[in-house]
Amino acid sequence: MIKKTAVILMNLGGPDKPESIRPFLINFFMDKNIIRAPYLVRYCISRIIANKRSKKEAGTAYGQLGGKSPLLENTMAQAGALQAELGSDYRVFVTMRYWHPMSDEIVPLVKNYEPDQIVLLPLYPQYSTTTTKSSIEDWRRAARQYNLEAPTSLVCCYPFDEGFIQASVDRIKPVYEGLMRQSGRPPRLLFSAHGLPEKIIKSGDPYQWQCEETARKIAEALQIYNLDWTVCYQSRVGPLKWIGPSTEDALQKAAQDKTPVLIYPHAFVSEHVETLVEIEEEYRDSAKKLGVPGFARVETVGTSETFIKGLAQQVRTQTWNVAQNLAGQSKFPNNRNHRFCPMQYSKCCHNKKKCLGIF
Repeated sequence: MIKKTAVILMNLGGPDKPESIRPFLINFFMDKNIIRAPYLVRYCISRIIANKRSKKEAGTAYGQLGGKSPLLENTMAQAGALQAELGSDYRVFVTMRYWHPMSDEIVPLVKNYEPDQIVLLPLYPQYSTTTTKSSIEDWRRAARQYNLEAPTSLVCCYPFDEGFIQASVDRIKPVYEGLMRQSGRPPRLLFSAHGLPEKIIKSGDPYQWQCEETARKIAEALQIYNLDWTVCYQSRVGPLKWIGPSTEDALQKAAQDKTPVLIYPHAFVSEHVETLVEIEEEYRDSAKKLGVPGFARVETVGTSETFIKGLAQQVRTQTWNVAQNLAGQSKFPNNRNHRFCPMQYSKCCHNKKKCLGIF
């Protein structure tokens, strides 16, 4: 019988002071899921990029936020809201991938809690090998190291979750209506997601497909007649060809069309440097210089009650599935998390046996 469930809320992480920017960037670019090269190559590249960006782009961006990322505080707020929604049979822990608290710090705390089962819940709505897979691999490594053996299941992604979609609609509608009143014309809604190198998508990563389908479902749920919307991608780094169109290109197109824009970062659920600086400051400034006749940013879903309830339902479903499996009543413990990615996306989590249930 399952009495205690540990829920592991996973996020990217961010520097907690100016001195942390460089080591955070090194951790990020050392990840083999980010820089797909041999160890020694990653070692050199990560330090070159970290040295440059900590003094320039990243240092300036985090400087506008007081020299640190707000991501941990925002994730902790989401964890608190989820804990309140789930109740005392659950305990929510937070782990970050590239800065503290990381898996090696949280796994011992979870082990001391002695849960009957563990549910891993990444705060990445859309699955990617560069985010969800990386976080899961790191957790598994630490769990093996500390002999954490409780049955563990995964909410791999939730790009179409009703709570997430409705919370997005609730965030977008008042901003859309306000910008339309201000500009006197219907604005264009830009769904801006963090970009990826094109070669990662071509290798079978489903992230772009999931991002575009999430945008389509939100656009439909908005029920705005003749809504003008598009998907674009931000945060390009390095010389590789990235998926597009870029958010910069989308702003230029809006300027040419003399159309106001509002940007909704639908692949993020917490405010951090990409939303508070890149969108709110840099893209706003670019839009003004380009002559875009109106600009607004939509906040992420954050601690929206609708979003948190959706996450809680995902967790409860996992708990029930694992309980059924342990009782020998279900052949497929993760049967609600059925595959929805087209088959050409070979890196979809559901192509991996361990994604389908207890591991």
